[in-house]
Formats: sequence, C-alpha cells, structure tokens
Amino acid sequence: MSIIYQVPAILQKHDIERVVLSPGSRNAPLTISFARHTSFEKYIIPDERSAAFVALGMAQTTGKPVVLVCTSGSAALNYAPAVAEAFFSNTPLLILTADRPPEWIDQQDGQTIRQQNLFGNHVRASFQLPVDTTHPDASWEFCRKLNEAVHACKYHSGPVHVNIPFREPFYPESELSFDNTLPYIAFPKIGSTSPEPFLSEFLKRIPAQVKILCIAGQSKPDEELNETIRQLGIPVLAEPIGNIADSHNRIQKQDLFLSKLSETQQAELKPDLLITWGGVVISKSLKQFIRTHKPLQHWHLSASDQWADTFKSLSGVINVSPVDFLSALVEVSYNKSYLNDWISMEEQAVEYTETQLDKSQELSELNAFHTVLQHLSPDCYLHVANSMPIRYLNLLGFSNTDPQQVFCNRGTSGIDGAVSTALGCALSTDKTVVLLTGDMSFFYDRNAWWHNYNCPNLKVVLFNNHGGGIFRIIDGPKGQPELEEYFVTRQNLTAHHLANEFDLNYFHANNYDALKSQLHKLFNTSTQPSILEIETDGQQDVAAFHTFKQQFKLSS
Repeated sequence: MSIIYQVPAILQKHDIERVVLSPGSRNAPLTISFARHTSFEKYIIPDERSAAFVALGMAQTTGKPVVLVCTSGSAALNYAPAVAEAFFSNTPLLILTADRPPEWIDQQDGQTIRQQNLFGNHVRASFQLPVDTTHPDASWEFCRKLNEAVHACKYHSGPVHVNIPFREPFYPESELSFDNTLPYIAFPKIGSTSPEPFLSEFLKRIPAQVKILCIAGQSKPDEELNETIRQLGIPVLAEPIGNIADSHNRIQKQDLFLSKLSETQQAELKPDLLITWGGVVISKSLKQFIRTHKPLQHWHLSASDQWADTFKSLSGVINVSPVDFLSALVEVSYNKSYLNDWISMEEQAVEYTETQLDKSQELSELNAFHTVLQHLSPDCYLHVANSMPIRYLNLLGFSNTDPQQVFCNRGTSGIDGAVSTALGCALSTDKTVVLLTGDMSFFYDRNAWWHNYNCPNLKVVLFNNHGGGIFRIIDGPKGQPELEEYFVTRQNLTAHHLANEFDLNYFHANNYDALKSQLHKLFNTSTQPSILEIETDGQQDVAAFHTFKQQFKLSS
C-alpha cells in the first residue's frame, strides 16, 4: 500500500486525536485514509475558513495538536486567518494541504496555486513532501518530514504547514491497511532539576520594602499558580483572559480606575519591580500607565522562547514557570502596603459597578453584558469575540464566580472566526460553552453553522445594535462624517432567520425584563444549540458606556 495512505498511521503514534476535513478531490488520499482509520475523531466542515477556526477552538480546549486537511488551490488560502491567530496565540495546528504535482504549477491547471511556503512567516515550520514515493528513500523522506512536522507543532506550540503533492490516480483501488511499523521518531521531554535553589539566591537580591507589581497576560487556568498567588501580598493585575482565580490580591478593574488618577497619583503608584507572564494584555490604560511610569526592573517569566516587550520596560527574561518563580517569591521581603493601594481602588470600582448597573432598568449593551455575566455557570467555558465584547468584559470583570476558562482570539484580535472557534470548543467538551459576540462578528462567521453536528452545549449571546459600535467610541473615526456608512457599517439583520435555517433554539430580548426571562431559558434548554439575541440602540449604547466611565470617581 502506498505511503500516501499512511499519514494517519504515523500521526496516531504521536497521540493526535482530532482531524477537521473539508471536502475536495485532490485531498482524497488523506480524506479516505483518515475516514477509515479508527483512532481519530473526524469532523467535516465544508467552509475552510470556518474549518480552520473550528480546529483552533479544539486545540485551545484540549491543548493538543489538531489536524486540518483540505484540497488544492484557494482552499488552503482560506485557512490563513486562523493560521495567523494560531501563530500569535501559540496554538498547535498541523495543516495538511493537498497539492498538484510540481510540474503543473503555473501551467494554468485547475485548482493550482503556489502552495509551498503558503503561510510564509506565520507558521513555525513548512514542509514539502515528495510527490514520487515509490523509491524507499522517498518513502523514508515522507515519514521523516511528517515526524518533524509533528515535533515542530508540539515543541514550538503553533501551526505547522505540510504541503503534499499527489498525482492521479489518488483513489485507492483496494482495501486500505495501515502499517504500524513505519518510522516513528519520539521527542520525549526530559524534566529539568528544580530551579528553587537558584531562584532563592536570585530573589535575595530584591531590596527590602520594594514595590512589586505582577501582570498576568493571557494564560490558561493553573490551580497551582492560583494557590501560590493567594499566598502573596503583591497586587496581581489579571484581566479575565489571564484566567487567574479570584483572590484577595487579584485586581481586574484597572480599566475603570487607572484613567481617574492624576499624573502625580500614577507616579506614586509606579512599581519598583514589574513581574509579567503569559501572552497579550488588552487594557490600553494599563499599557500607557506602565510605559509612562517605567519600573526600575521588569522581569518576564517564560518557560518557552515566546515573549515580547509590550510595556517598553523589559530588563530580563527568566526561563522559568510562573509557579516556580512566585513560589520562591513568597519568602521575599517586599512592601506589603503597596497592595493596599491597589485593593482600595479595586473595591471602589467593584462597588460602583454593581451599584450603577444593578439599579439600571434601561437596556443597553453595557448593563446587558453585566447581567449576562451574572448568570454564567462557574463550570462553563466562556468565549468572547473581539471588538466591544472583550472590552466590556475587561471593563466589568466577574462579580460572581469566574467561569472555568475564558477564551478570546487575541493573537490577531480579529472579529473573524469567533463562532467557529466556540464551536470547536463545544465539539471538544461536554461542558457548556458560552459565546458572547457582537453582530458584525456573528454574521461574518455565519458559515460556522454549516455542518452536520449537534452541539446542544453551545450557547451564543448575540449583542446586536446593528453595526460596528466600537467605532462610535474610539478616537478618530467617531469624529468623521464617514462614521456611520464607512466604519459602523449599519446593517439590519437579526439572527431569527439564521436560527430557523440551521434549526437552532432562538430567544430574543429588547428590554431588561425580557433579558432576565430569556437568559433563564437560554441556560436551561439543552436539546440543540441556542442563540439569545439582545437588540439595543447603538447611539444609546455609546451614551451608556461613556456615562458609566465618566461618573466613576475615586475617593482619596
């Protein structure tokens, strides 16, 4: 049996479990071999752009590489947005693109483009497999490169592209059998010795009474890390996507109170030592605060080679896990009263948020978002679309119990693929998956519903004010005469017809009482995927947002 049908047999040895395929002819050897191999969970998603985000959601949820398979030509180009997101969010995707034989490239043959290195510098590695595999050396090369691709995907935690040219005939003429003796290259991780002795000596250099501030970028939940943070008398600024559990020293409301501080107050709040870990930070106020009031030292903790100087203050990258470093930090002497300054502002912001929004009976996106957050189960996975939804979440934080994990595609911060990513998560877990999305992101990704899988655990809350409302808020476009037509891009769609088309539960709210009633129905209906559409007025949403931020005052 030709080696081209043995791809699943090789990948199975690397504990890869899921593959997302899109229909096509040139990828028939891959499609048929995966379909007949019993070790994989297979998902057929017709739209390649959606398929790639579905795979992304699966990889985010499981932490394992997910395989993508498509035919030749423009099909692979549709993977590009999700591939870029995976690259910048360090999410493992193994992309297998079928291709025409090399002699037919640029010869006006159908479904033929230049697929080698298609994703450029947005993948961890690219591999071109041999087209003729009858010679034993070519077969060896085929297996070796596929093993290397898996290693690059896992070790560097990101997308890897494998381009595979096929010549006809590529439909098998007999029953497939899989060869379990094919070359398999293992890449075990050998645990290193404990860094504790080194860290203990290293941290003794920190002067007594130094003001230490921690900032957690986008990260996965880590209970051991959470327990360590609870033992610290240090403020830990953690946006919801940081997935740091609630504790006495977790600060979430910096987006609300930092802008209320005078330059003198901000200077007094400046840390001596900044410790960061994780990925992106959303808050513009926080970035400006640190960039303007630079710490004397800024150490970033990273057990991998992924890091960035987001705050323009980096003085060192320490190759260690946050848990190991902070555990050693517990014994260090530092300024304990510095935490009280942050807690005071956090408590005022929390009290203001709950008082201001709980009493409001006028439906706006802001208080609707606040109400939805109060109804979330602590056992759910929460997906948040980009643009206004993630900014609302950053502003409000969680007043009740945090969800199990918060996801947001902040690698590229695009609005595309939000529904598909949440779908990929829902296909990978039995937990309830809740997506909070705006209307532009929701309708942009409507092909996410074009598949044959029922996901009753997927709940979508659609905030529909009929346009890109963020452009009414951010500086620049809001002052231009082209605002409504060219930036906001008003649209009159609702999700009602889409829900009928794809047989989804549909709930609707356009006032505060209806919202509370429909939220109960949304979270207590489990027969099929559900959408709750909350319709608001875009102009009133802007007014409510500005009023909420402007009326908050910090007491001295």
